[in-house]
Amino acid sequence: MLRTTIKASVLGELQRQLNQELGAAHNYQALSLWCEEQHFKGFASFFEKQAAEERLHAQKISDHLLDRGILPELGSIPAPKGKFENILELAEHAQTMEQTNTAGIRQAYEAAIREPDLPAQVLLHWFIKEQVEEEAWADEMVTRVARAGCSGGLSDLDRHIERYLERED
Repeated sequence: MLRTTIKASVLGELQRQLNQELGAAHNYQALSLWCEEQHFKGFASFFEKQAAEERLHAQKISDHLLDRGILPELGSIPAPKGKFENILELAEHAQTMEQTNTAGIRQAYEAAIREPDLPAQVLLHWFIKEQVEEEAWADEMVTRVARAGCSGGLSDLDRHIERYLERED
């Protein structure tokens, strides 16, 4: 296999982001489990879908590295937060995770610009666009959960999410 050159700073950032995506998947799985245990089936399904999406993001980075002759290095993943006081705290946690992910992608992109590494820049353009959507849904979820407030409103929101996901499939 032809090995292409990736500067150490870009490679380090891509490896870090790969592991951050896997960590996000692990975290979303934990959010899904908490929601399931709390009988929020719509939220549980939504976060399960998010976990799968984060695994696909990690695969996208892995494929990029492999295509360039680099074996991706998988790091250890810290245990996710698994207990929440309420669904609003959980939604805010998801929002913070997406903001952290955006910062990580920005950091990787800035390294790709400095070096310059055009293939990494192209890869990361996709992630930048994706994060605009990810942060938007996280912000919307926090807003909707905060507005729903009471358990009846949260149940309605949960059913709405469940129906929405069923239509997507």
